[in-house]
Amino acid sequence: MPSAGHPERTSRSRFGLLPAFLAAGVALAGAVESLAQSTTGTGGVLFSPSAGQAGAPPVARYISETGVRLTFDRSQGLPLVKFDRSPEVWVLRPQPAPRGDILYLNDLGEPILRASRTGGLTVFTTDRPDGLAVALSGGGPALRMTPLGPQQLLERLALASTRATRAARRLIPFEADASPASSALTADAAMVAAEAIIRMTRLPDGRVVLGGVERVRLVEGRQARALVREGVIEITVAPGQGMSGRPSSDRILAAAGVR
Repeated sequence: MPSAGHPERTSRSRFGLLPAFLAAGVALAGAVESLAQSTTGTGGVLFSPSAGQAGAPPVARYISETGVRLTFDRSQGLPLVKFDRSPEVWVLRPQPAPRGDILYLNDLGEPILRASRTGGLTVFTTDRPDGLAVALSGGGPALRMTPLGPQQLLERLALASTRATRAARRLIPFEADASPASSALTADAAMVAAEAIIRMTRLPDGRVVLGGVERVRLVEGRQARALVREGVIEITVAPGQGMSGRPSSDRILAAAGVR
């Protein structure tokens, strides 16, 4: 819950293993800081805006009385939601609910949003598990990933490593074995993995689990998954499945046995 097709490896060039080992004072620090500042907006560094229908769904902005702000994107395939205070984009799966409502579930089958038959929207967060009403505040840009080159991917991995390292207060390197087809999804998955690590540090049992984590590794596969074993958080991305081809931070926490 938010706190607010198999690749052909022999037929295309690959970026190879891209390690990102960050500590204070490394050469990429300036670029990483610049990227970090750019994630504070609605789209985040991995998503470029595309025009939606101004002032109305399918891409819309919502706000609660307590200041929770989010973008709800129903313009492409599976619905997406992004909270302003987090870089993570959640891929949702709609499910019918009583009274004609629709529940939007994460990849663990847990509710993130509920849309009522009359048009109301409720968001479920760790702070408000019983739900928080949000009101439409206008239109917004669609949430889309953009292709990345090897250098751009390396910078995203560096940024993810920096965020995780700061939260853990020790070095957490990120590695990725990516192809051009999976570069954007791999970068997105790295940011989500960093978000999961940040969330771990806020949970008593999470810090215990994180104490045994030595690195994060991102690889391609047939299905999105998260594993935590032998000191490695291993994230598998499935580029043929679009943004749903990587696990959410909730799923990474569940794989670590932390919720």
